Amino acid sequence: MTIEDPGSAGVRGDDDRPVDLSDDDFVVLPEQTVDDTDRGWGERAGGNDDWLLEQRPPHWD
Repeated sequence: MTIEDPGSAGVRGDDDRPVDLSDDDFVVLPEQTVDDTDRGWGERAGGNDDWLLEQRPPHWD
């Protein structure tokens, strides 16, 4: 004797569901999130590279 779930009558599983993969132009995830930018980290445009190079310790020369 087999007992079947009455709520599953006629319901197909995910393995049986057809999936259309012909449209490859969709983006699932963006290449870069807003949090992964300088602005997301709270940094200003431009930079302070010149200042950092001026502040090098003497033993780095």
